[in-house]
Amino acid sequence: MKNIKLLNKIAKVGCDVFDPAAYALGEEIDAPEAIMVRSAVMHDMEFGPELKAIARAGAGVNNIPIEKCAEQGIVVFNTPGANANGVKELAIAALMLASRDIVGGIAWAQSLKGEADVAKLVEKGKSKFAGCEIKGKTLGVIGLGAIGGMVANAASGLGMNVIGYDPYVSVDAAWNLSRAVRKAASYDEIYEKCDYISLHVPATAETKGMICSDSFAKMKDGVRIINLSRADLVNAADMKAAVESGKVASYVTDFPTDETVGIPGIVTIPHLGASTEESEDNCAVMAANQLVEYLENGNIKNSVNFPEASMPHVGDVRICCLHKNIPNILSQISAAISSENMNIENMLNRSKKDFAYTIVEIKGELSESTVEKIKAIEGICRVNVIK
Repeated sequence: MKNIKLLNKIAKVGCDVFDPAAYALGEEIDAPEAIMVRSAVMHDMEFGPELKAIARAGAGVNNIPIEKCAEQGIVVFNTPGANANGVKELAIAALMLASRDIVGGIAWAQSLKGEADVAKLVEKGKSKFAGCEIKGKTLGVIGLGAIGGMVANAASGLGMNVIGYDPYVSVDAAWNLSRAVRKAASYDEIYEKCDYISLHVPATAETKGMICSDSFAKMKDGVRIINLSRADLVNAADMKAAVESGKVASYVTDFPTDETVGIPGIVTIPHLGASTEESEDNCAVMAANQLVEYLENGNIKNSVNFPEASMPHVGDVRICCLHKNIPNILSQISAAISSENMNIENMLNRSKKDFAYTIVEIKGELSESTVEKIKAIEGICRVNVIK
């Protein structure tokens, strides 16, 4: 029986992926082999030696100590694309919220309760909330992954001129882009040419604070900015100043902070991007399937700290080695196996930055002494054995 701990409420369709005859699932599980999480912060958690994997039912993993997990040979999965449509739909709504003071207008209309001749007051006061249309305007999409690509395509379909920039766009993502989406040469081209800018990149050392006073200086006056990705992408103090000066006509963010709430010109949405029934179901199912495939077969898909690796399980025993990406480890693993007079039937090795993953399949029995020899190799983080 494999123990799976739930740190948040996980959609039932995801929990149903696990065979109850083989898995114990719940929030009170002790010594888990795997953890499923959504938003719970894990940085101060201690991980037991049993823990092999963590699956985040969502794309962002800033609530998980990625490097610490890698050092301990714990594979961290996420679910890219599972919530993409939900975020795309909110991004389209955000374009409208950035264009017209819908939020302010609704609040004002509600304040008219009890007034005489509300209809007349509405006609007299509505001009304060007028805005512009998005048709014919230029949208710059920064990040053309699963979500950014869908936003770019949808905005193009709504009549916007769309420019996209992503230095790391995958071939699959590029194929999914509408031919109407034009490729920008740099962030600066987005800043200089666009009436609207929508952010769809992860928070990294490169992107943290990328929207700041320096980038505002390159933008059009009255630019409208949408951030449904991460609060850290935008320097809040610089954004507040830009909105107050009129440089930025409006800022719509899915990440309210004390610096951004209650500021005229800033619309703060309470992190609703992936908060749809469909997104939560999709993320839970994807995360669960990735855990099952890893725990039962050792195959990795959508890991943020170890490489993707998949090989048919046809041998008697599968040895899964999570290790540092350093020279001579493969030869030492092979030597440890051959020293016990065992033959390697199949082998797969993949690397990702500082870490690597090796799957070895053998015929026959695997002795504990062989496993201990592999574990003793310098650079080995963990060895999992699957029969």
